[in-house]
Amino acid sequence: MATNFKPHLPIIDISPLLVKCDDPDMMDDTGVAEVVRKLDRACRDVGFFYVIGHGISESLMRKVKEMTHRFFELPYEEKLKIKITPAAGYRGYQKIGVNYTSGKQDFHEAIDCYREFKQGKYGETGKVLEGLNQWPDNSQEYKGLMDEYIKLCTDLSRNILRGISLALGGSPYEFEGEMVGDPFWVMRIIGYPGVNQENVIGCGAHTDYGLLTLINQDDDKTALQILSNGVYESTLHRVINNAPLYRVCIAFFYETNFDAMVEPLEIFKEKYPGDKRSQVPKRVVYGEHLVNKVQTTFAKLLEYS
Repeated sequence: MATNFKPHLPIIDISPLLVKCDDPDMMDDTGVAEVVRKLDRACRDVGFFYVIGHGISESLMRKVKEMTHRFFELPYEEKLKIKITPAAGYRGYQKIGVNYTSGKQDFHEAIDCYREFKQGKYGETGKVLEGLNQWPDNSQEYKGLMDEYIKLCTDLSRNILRGISLALGGSPYEFEGEMVGDPFWVMRIIGYPGVNQENVIGCGAHTDYGLLTLINQDDDKTALQILSNGVYESTLHRVINNAPLYRVCIAFFYETNFDAMVEPLEIFKEKYPGDKRSQVPKRVVYGEHLVNKVQTTFAKLLEYS
């Protein structure tokens, strides 16, 4: 499988898209049309791409990574004060080896966060994730920084999806309204210890199950490996940090509405009427799928301290 993982990804300047992001006729702009063409090609050929001209300052992105490094450098006892538990809505810190991918332990530690919501908003299904995100007691600066970063990532995700919506042949707003008018989000703040041996899996091969994932990672450490695939499918990827240095990655997952019934968009069905992927044998409620994934991943959560 490793021989098919591709280290080189397309780089897309999305600034023309952001300038016109609130214009329903944005596709008439030649700059936007070029961005849309590149998004379409990247989503078909690889499923991953770098974005520049995204509007989030380099200084903010750098500070997010610096403060994340600072957290993971804390003594284990300090990190454990915000330990992830079912009672905390599966929010908080997890030590190395707690996360499982496809039944195998991953070699990373992390802070898991979810969009905060009012008690009872999502009924019995949402009750599993009710709670507040946990941050170190002595680091309100970190919380404030991440709140700002999350807002910017939310806005950026919405605008990128407008471009992807155009690439699929629809209006800019196909991923809004009933499907994503009130988007849920997940954020994993991940630390990968450096190792001096090959094939220590930081995070096993998997596909993301939301709409769009934004990755902010250390620039000088290559670890993400991506398997190329077909039309707008979630791309298989994994993390192997063979470098001796510690690596951090802040992954922001922009999702549908929590209670959205997920199925292919009507424009996809119309554009690809003979494609079996447009015929869904079973529709899925996003929140139910997320909760199932979380509870499966952390089935052994109560066994460590």
